[in-house]
Amino acid sequence: MSNLLFLAGATPNISPNSGGLPGLDILSGFASGAEFGALILAIIGTLVGAAIWAVASHSHNSHHAHAGRAAMLVGAFAALAVGAAPGIVSFFFGKGTGVH
Repeated sequence: MSNLLFLAGATPNISPNSGGLPGLDILSGFASGAEFGALILAIIGTLVGAAIWAVASHSHNSHHAHAGRAAMLVGAFAALAVGAAPGIVSFFFGKGTGVH
C-alpha cells in the first residue's frame, strides 16, 4: 500500500530524448525531407498562381486572375506554415511543460 502512495505523489521528470527509440534518426530525416518537399510544392504553387494571375490580368479575364491570385497567396501561406511549424510545435511544447 505504501508503494501506491509513493507512486501517486511522485512527479515524473520526462524530457524528449533523440536517442530514446531506435529509428528516430530515420524519422527525423523523413520529417526534414517532408518539409523540403512541402516547400518545393509551395514554391511551385506560388509560381503557377503568379503566372496565371499575370496572364489572366493581361487578357482581362478577372475570374482567372482572381483564381491565380488566390493560388499564389495559398502557396505563400503554405510556405509560411511550413517554416513556422517547428517554432509552433516548440512553443506549444514549452507551454505544455508548464502545466502542473
